[in-house]
Formats: sequence, structure tokens, C-alpha cells
Amino acid sequence: MSIRGVDLFLIQTFGEPVNEWLMETLIMIDAAKRASAKRITVVAPYYPYSRQDKKGRGREPISARLVADLLKTAGADRVMSVDLHAAQIQGFFDGPVDHLFAKPVLLDYFERTLSPADREILTVVSPDMGRVRVADTWSDSLGAPLAIIHKRRDPKVANQVSVHEIVGAVDGRTCLLVDDMIDTGGTIVKAAQALKANGAHRVIVAATHAIFSDPASDRLQDSSIDEVVITDTIPLTESRRWDKLTILPIAPLLARAIHEVFEDGSVTSMFGGDA
Repeated sequence: MSIRGVDLFLIQTFGEPVNEWLMETLIMIDAAKRASAKRITVVAPYYPYSRQDKKGRGREPISARLVADLLKTAGADRVMSVDLHAAQIQGFFDGPVDHLFAKPVLLDYFERTLSPADREILTVVSPDMGRVRVADTWSDSLGAPLAIIHKRRDPKVANQVSVHEIVGAVDGRTCLLVDDMIDTGGTIVKAAQALKANGAHRVIVAATHAIFSDPASDRLQDSSIDEVVITDTIPLTESRRWDKLTILPIAPLLARAIHEVFEDGSVTSMFGGDA
């Protein structure tokens, strides 16, 4: 089938092994460019290397910028992704970036499944200071108070987290921990344990991207967590699933965004913004 002059949407997930999928994406973009596609949009539900968006210490790479450069050099005209780890990643790509949000998908689930009793005692919790702005929008949408967990990382030990204190009332409350991604699960589990230790009635975790690096799947089955709700931006094998894990489809959100881009509509309007 010829793709000469077409508006091409290349959909690629970036689970393990991420480098193979990234290389495959670059080769497909190059092939489409050489086949005279009019416009190439890379639809990456999870943007690879998005956590490396700045230098935390000397002699560290900014890998998120490198990925943007690779996509552009290969021939991508546009990028579409869900819940970028940092909004500044949009500025790494020299072209349009459609930044989608999984919050409507997750929010719809909780509005359907939370009991009236849980809604009465619901508190939205940010697992760290970096997620406060996101948690605040959840708090507004659900009409629930906000709590914040203050944590510190050990700069000498990767993914090592210690919880210091909780700002906000959680005693006797149903706590909804919201984050953009779960990697090893250390932050989330420590946060859930701290909430339960401070009297939380239930702890529910909501996140967009389930990276689930080992030993995340085992950690998240901790007794302090009552349910984990994620989207399928990253495919999960059966070995990384368990009974209290709920996976929501992201495809309808992507389909609507692709339709808006193809028809020169407004992606922003999907999330309550101006057309």
C-alpha cells in the first residue's frame, strides 16, 4: 500500500526493552519519510526516558532531549504523548507536541466506582512536592481536600525514599494517591505505609504509566495499598499483574486526539481548554 502524501500516525508503546522499541520507531519513521508521507505524527503513549529531563548532578545526560532530537532527525513532524513527566519536554521537540492527560480516564473510573461513603471521607494525596499541582487539580475535580507527603531521596542510593511528614488530615479518610508514573514502587509504597500509620481508612493508588521495574509488582501488593489503578500506556505481562490491579484502556483518548489532529480540530478542548 502506498503512503505517498498521507497523514501518517505511527503508534508505538515503549515498554521493555525500551531501546529496541525506540530504534524500531526511528526506522519506521525513516521508512515513512522516504516513502513520501506528507506528515508523520509519532503517537507515544509513554515518552521514553522522560524522567531524565534535566541534569540532577554533573556529567548526567538529558536523555529526554536526546529522544526528541532523534525523532526529529528521523523525520517526525509531530509528537503526541500522555502525561509527560515534565511539561518542559514539549520544548525539546522542534515542532508541535500534543500533550494529553489521562486524568479524565482515571477520574471517570473513580466517579463510577467510589461508594458514597468513600466519597464523603475522600482525601487526594500528593506523594511528593513535585506532584502537588496535579493532585490539586484532582482535589478540585473530586471536591475533596488535599494532603501532601514530604519525602527525601538519598542522593547516593538510586530510588531510595524516606517519608518525613504528612501535611493534611488523613486519619479515618479514604486516601487517593495520584502520580504520573510508578517505576520501582518505592515512593508509592512508603507513602501508603505512612498514610496507614497515620490512621488512613483506605489507600487507593492512581497513576498513568506503569513502568513497574522490578520489584514493583511485589512491592505494590503491600497490605497498606487497597487498590492500584493504572492505564495501559505501557503493556504489562501477566506476571506483573495481581488481583488488586485495575488497568484502564487509553485507546479511546488517543483515538479522539488523533481525530482532532487529523481534522485540524482542537486537542486542548478535550481537557476543558479553549478551542
